Amino acid sequence: MDKQPRSSGFLILCRSPKPRFLLMKHADRLDLPKGHVDPGETDLEAAFRELEEETGILKSEVEHDASFCFENRYPVSASYYSGEANRTVTKTLLVFLGYIDREKPIQLTEHPGYLWVDWDPPHKLQANTIDPLLAQLASHLAPRQ
Repeated sequence: MDKQPRSSGFLILCRSPKPRFLLMKHADRLDLPKGHVDPGETDLEAAFRELEEETGILKSEVEHDASFCFENRYPVSASYYSGEANRTVTKTLLVFLGYIDREKPIQLTEHPGYLWVDWDPPHKLQANTIDPLLAQLASHLAPRQ
């Protein structure tokens, strides 16, 4: 049986000057700073590693909210993982929540750009992953607002 692929990342919210969250720009879509979990790494360790690699934001700069974790499972081509192009495997994505005090310039290494987006739910940015994540976060934050 194939090892099921796992990725993890962070949704970063800055608190000031107004609540905004970070999205990374790809050529054809918006995404989060995230990536594959390496052997021997926990999901959270991978998320912090990917955050630093893709943005320059250090673990020491992030207040991790351990009470929030978004999980999404979706089919992907097995060709990337096992070379079998005619089959799919289920990929698991875990997204953790982190806060930083202020927006900061992002050190781009893997993406052509980034975007700080105003926190103003409901959001309609990307139906399969980002919108459900932001909807779950809005529910998570509602009692605190």
